[in-house]
Amino acid sequence: MFTGIIEEIGKVERLHSIPEGKLLQIQARKVLTDLSLGDSVAIDGVCLSVTQLNASSLSVVAVEETLNRTTFGQIKVGTLVNLERAMSASSRFGGHFVQGHIDGTGQIVSIRNIGEAARMSIQIPSELSQFIVEKGSIAINGVSLTIAKKNMTLIEIALIPLTQENTNLGQKRVGEWVNIEVDILSKYVVNLLKPTFAELLSVEKIEEWGYGRKK
Repeated sequence: MFTGIIEEIGKVERLHSIPEGKLLQIQARKVLTDLSLGDSVAIDGVCLSVTQLNASSLSVVAVEETLNRTTFGQIKVGTLVNLERAMSASSRFGGHFVQGHIDGTGQIVSIRNIGEAARMSIQIPSELSQFIVEKGSIAINGVSLTIAKKNMTLIEIALIPLTQENTNLGQKRVGEWVNIEVDILSKYVVNLLKPTFAELLSVEKIEEWGYGRKK
């Protein structure tokens, strides 16, 4: 589990194709502290397990499923990535519940600078729209953000200077793709309120529609 508060920006040093998918070696510094083999790290919002460690980098394996569902399918050497270690029981909870399970990718359609801040508009997959509300939480490339505006499948987020300086969102350009994880609480709510097939076709419902048994 993560909070969406990015600890540092890393850089992809090496990238190798392997039978399972891709092996990524990522240059890092801060997140290496207290990190062990097998620990979870969110890389651009994707939860992956550390397979190798040295004094200046960590390595992870992105399998085919990850490559197909995230921006990792187009990742290159030199790409800057957001890094966050899994939260500890004693750490402060500054963002929102982020699992590191990407729901889809979105494309940046506009970036509007407002003083030192910015407004970024992102086109999201239509199937994710039901989980997103204005002023609700969302994770973009692993960054916990608040949705400032929503219009169908277009969302707008505000990027304060601190976010632009300490995450890779400040380096993004129009046309680029980002990883999206919707708020897990919204998934549970939608799932609980969604009527089941049996409920839709109950005897009572059929009779309400005027197709009851003939007397």
